[in-house]
Amino acid sequence: MNTEAKYIVVGGGLAGLMAAIRIAEAGGKVDVFSLVPVKRSHSVCAQGGINAVLDVKGQADTIWEHFDDTVYGGDFLAHQPPVKSMVEEAPHIINMYDRMGVMFSRTPEGILDQRYFGGVKKRRTAFAGATTGQQLMYALDEQTRPHEVSGAVTKYEGWQFLGLVRDGNGRARGIAALDLKTGEVRTFRGDAVLLATGGFGMVYGRSTTSTICNGGAASAIYQQGALLANMEFIQIHPTAMPGEDKNRLMSESARGEGGRIWVPRKPGDTRDPRQIPEAERFYFLEERYPAYGNLVPRDIAAREISKVCVEEGLGIGGENVVYLDLTHMDADYLTRRLGGILEIYQKFAGADPRQVPMKIFPSVHYSMGGIWVDYNQMTSIPGCFAAGECDYQYHGANRLGANSLLSATYSGSVAGRTMREWVAGQSDRAADAAASFFESEQRRHEQINATLLAETGEETPTDLHRELGEWMTRHASVVRLNKGLDELIGHLDEMLERFRTRLGLTDKGRWLNQQLAYARDVGNMLQTARAVARAARNRDESRGSHYKPEFPERNDEKYLFTTKIAYDAAKDEPVLDYSEAIDVQHIAPRKRDYSVNKKA
Repeated sequence: MNTEAKYIVVGGGLAGLMAAIRIAEAGGKVDVFSLVPVKRSHSVCAQGGINAVLDVKGQADTIWEHFDDTVYGGDFLAHQPPVKSMVEEAPHIINMYDRMGVMFSRTPEGILDQRYFGGVKKRRTAFAGATTGQQLMYALDEQTRPHEVSGAVTKYEGWQFLGLVRDGNGRARGIAALDLKTGEVRTFRGDAVLLATGGFGMVYGRSTTSTICNGGAASAIYQQGALLANMEFIQIHPTAMPGEDKNRLMSESARGEGGRIWVPRKPGDTRDPRQIPEAERFYFLEERYPAYGNLVPRDIAAREISKVCVEEGLGIGGENVVYLDLTHMDADYLTRRLGGILEIYQKFAGADPRQVPMKIFPSVHYSMGGIWVDYNQMTSIPGCFAAGECDYQYHGANRLGANSLLSATYSGSVAGRTMREWVAGQSDRAADAAASFFESEQRRHEQINATLLAETGEETPTDLHRELGEWMTRHASVVRLNKGLDELIGHLDEMLERFRTRLGLTDKGRWLNQQLAYARDVGNMLQTARAVARAARNRDESRGSHYKPEFPERNDEKYLFTTKIAYDAAKDEPVLDYSEAIDVQHIAPRKRDYSVNKKA
């Protein structure tokens, strides 16, 4: 028997690199697969900061308050034991990044600075200007380099994950992947596999996420038997810059630093915003939620912005946009604290946010739901783990801002440890698994590719994806109605049939065939969308980001459960299960009300 263990990490963002580092530090060998160079992973797009209780502002902040804010903000659907462990570890994670050389913003005295973020009333967010995710990513990449030199870590950049290789007992033994340059399908052996592949924002077409965030890897293992969970909970970020190609995030840090959201009180007012007097401005978040003002959680802010524009007709110039105003603040201060997002807005809008209020509207931003995992980050497939945005358990029904970088780092670190522990308890290694498992999986994916390349139908992946995004945005985003969800479910079934029978690719080659990889992603996105739609249709309550006007209240008696979703291959449909009750041993559910001071 070969006793040397080999690990596979799919995804080169914070969660993936953190896991790889932990494994390599303990003497393990890791193959890291990434669609893009790891420093281009979506983690670099996180702007505002990372949460941890350091209490550098003397506000008597506590670990318990961070825990309570997270569970309360997630409308009590997060699993509390791992959340509690995460917030307890948070200060140590900040110290780790600090020692790695992350250039965190500091006060004039040299003390690590912290800012406000949504859903809290304490300065708890450490930050590096407005490019925090990028700075953390670069730090972890630097920490990975020595392990590459030693041979402990091998990077495969420009590879698309296609699926797991499993043995006769269903245990993960490795992966199948596509070389995006050559079009070659290869299999790789691994004693444990970690998916750290991010969210599925591109299912909605335009979102604030990178175009690689399509959930294809999670969908692939879902179709192989892994459970998904809480897929109905999609975070709509309240402040994004609408664009024709994609929507661009205007970080919550803008509100954390004092930015104010408003619209003219007079419908259709087309005056220059700088000419509109204070008395004629409607600061609706501040008026409706006086305890938190512009710092209400994202689900509430997004819903209120949508309501003001769509229902009340107060959008700027009659359009679905509102102002995010920073012009009352010192320009030099804004440059120091928010320079990254100000540059993005100025580049794409042609206006300087230091001088003119930004025009923003909510956009799909983050996937609270994802792959079901246990407290050790293992999926329902033995030997396969998941961490980061692609797992489900740290944010419940709504993620608090600046908890994403924390959860990615923490869950990746946990997975790096638990993967080793699990492999140590196994009696054999992937190197001893029969070659037939790998050969059959390779042939399966080669046949899928050959079939796609041979199709000559009139439907293109681009057209299907655009249609998918339009339907998902219309029926399964800020507001969900059961009639619309029923229409969506039927339409998605019809779209999947069209994908299978009427697809046509114009590029028939293998070398650098982006259309082939894209087509596979579109097929996987359709399966993800079906899971989202079924889960949203089945939850007849309003909780966190899931809002149904027909059922405006939260229903803990019926729905304080994880929505677990299995793929029934025989029937080709998602099957929902509500057997997993939420652990409430630390904090019992209570009514969530951000219009008044929250009592723990």
